[in-house]
Amino acid sequence: MREITRTTKETNIKASLELYGSGVAKTETGIGFFDHMLESLAKHALWDLEISCEGDLQVDAHHSVEDCGIVLGLLLRESLYPAQGIERFGNASVVMDESCVECDLDVSNRPFLVFDMTIEGAVGEFDAELAEEFFRALAFNAGLSLHIVQKRGKNRHHLIEAAFKALAVAMRRACTQNPRIGTPSTKGLL
Repeated sequence: MREITRTTKETNIKASLELYGSGVAKTETGIGFFDHMLESLAKHALWDLEISCEGDLQVDAHHSVEDCGIVLGLLLRESLYPAQGIERFGNASVVMDESCVECDLDVSNRPFLVFDMTIEGAVGEFDAELAEEFFRALAFNAGLSLHIVQKRGKNRHHLIEAAFKALAVAMRRACTQNPRIGTPSTKGLL
């Protein structure tokens, strides 16, 4: 179990992550829809995740969502590298009613984000554009090359939730242990 505390002028976050857990999450960010997304992420990645965030929600949710992505990314980085005996690459398409979102990723230690989704507006009090901010913070702090692409759909809730679940399943697949692989790179180090 990895743990981290991160305090800035905008947020105070405490989190722990067990990469090979059972999918149990305890989330307290003050942002209902975001808590739901983090719980879905943990459930389908089979992570044990606890995260609490006290943020400047009187401003908006941006700092809390982005900083939670940073913290979760840092926990993933600690858990993943140096990468040994894992599949490394993962992908998944997740369907939610009319929506379908695909996630392809590489546990490469070379951060990158392709986010190709058309989601404008809000889901409750959650600004849909914050999904991209979360994924960017996560990818760059975890050292993931992450591609999230909307295949179809229009319901913002369905699209965002499908993106979080697709990331979860792709991560679970990429982190599948395979001792025959050793270091999953021709370079000898990730």
